[in-house]
Amino acid sequence: MDGVSFEVRDGEHVALFGASGSGKSTVLRALAGLVPHFHGGVFQGRVVVGGLDTRRTRPAELAGTVASVFQDPEDQVVMTRVENEIAFGLENVGAPPHEIEARVGEALAAVDAEHLFGRAVPELSGGELQRVCLAAALALRPRLLLLDEPTSQLDPDAAEAFFDLVERLACAVVVSEQRPARPLAHCDRVLFMEGGRILLDGPRDAAVDWLAANRPLYLAHAPEVVCRLAGVGFAYGDRRVLDSVSLELRRGEIVALTGPNGSGKTTVAKIAAGLLEPSSGTVERARAAYLSQDPGRYVVAERADEEVALAADLELARAALGRFGLDGHGARHPRDLSSGERERLALAAVLVTEPELLVLDEPTRGVDPERKEELARLLRSEAPRRATLVVTHDLPWAAEVADRVVSLDASAVQEGAHA
Repeated sequence: MDGVSFEVRDGEHVALFGASGSGKSTVLRALAGLVPHFHGGVFQGRVVVGGLDTRRTRPAELAGTVASVFQDPEDQVVMTRVENEIAFGLENVGAPPHEIEARVGEALAAVDAEHLFGRAVPELSGGELQRVCLAAALALRPRLLLLDEPTSQLDPDAAEAFFDLVERLACAVVVSEQRPARPLAHCDRVLFMEGGRILLDGPRDAAVDWLAANRPLYLAHAPEVVCRLAGVGFAYGDRRVLDSVSLELRRGEIVALTGPNGSGKTTVAKIAAGLLEPSSGTVERARAAYLSQDPGRYVVAERADEEVALAADLELARAALGRFGLDGHGARHPRDLSSGERERLALAAVLVTEPELLVLDEPTRGVDPERKEELARLLRSEAPRRATLVVTHDLPWAAEVADRVVSLDASAVQEGAHA
């Protein structure tokens, strides 16, 4: 960051845009006092928040003036019950004990989450947890609220609801987002950063004109929905597995579906792919391809090109082999290929049909780090062609490859589910 200067007025809502590495997170950390006290580095200039100079005021002392909500709510919570999580910050800033309960209730009401009082934090969905983190921040009654990619793990409906809530807040807000459509619809002003500098600082309407002329991709419409599950339920016999699950998958994005064993992840994946039909709710889907765990075990042809040609003609099959780094391997028996090559062969065999949706179930199970990295590169290179849903327990890998991580709410299913 170099020579950055701006002011945020009381009650003003500011959207902060820019590519990864442009300096957005550093700006937020400076406003929170984490730069320079926590992150270190060389600090020049001044940051003053609510009359407090952050060079002389440590982050803990700014807590009643500035509050932050980060993109990974799981990393922010420290308590196991909702009301305790919201009260935790109040206790740390020395709020009078007789006020804490009322302020907890007030904060939950502000985010339309009174029904979460008394709930266990580990049982919350991603959207619910994000609301609790926002309530915990608002309970402090900050003058400035900082939001760093706050909807990165939320589905579109939950993201819209989140920004609807934020728009009603009376405090000043600075929100950093990679997906600009919703912040643009709810902000008063826009900052655009590049290379550690501010290129744009203006009111929303003028900012839209500037973006249209200079950074038009930031105004692109949301990509089309390839698959939509709405209120889906499913049971194996008398065992209820899914209850009111909703999920949207859009072209160009990779979504990682996580959750504990038995939460219904594989069932959701099969419903999305059309292999199962829900017992309740609705599903809209385009043409899908599904790869089960260890797909290399299910080859049936004697030659690699013939394996891919099961779903297309031989010319397309050979082109697909080349696309996945298997050019010259067409005559080989699939089982003579290395495990990594068999994985790529399986992908070629399903993607040769150019499906609109690709569903993979635990693709990194038993896979070494090099093959994980290779798979991540393949999925990213193919991502613009379709929507991709990946069921996985591998959270570090999911964070690397996915645009969005959705955690299936285990509280909505029964023990012993087939998934």
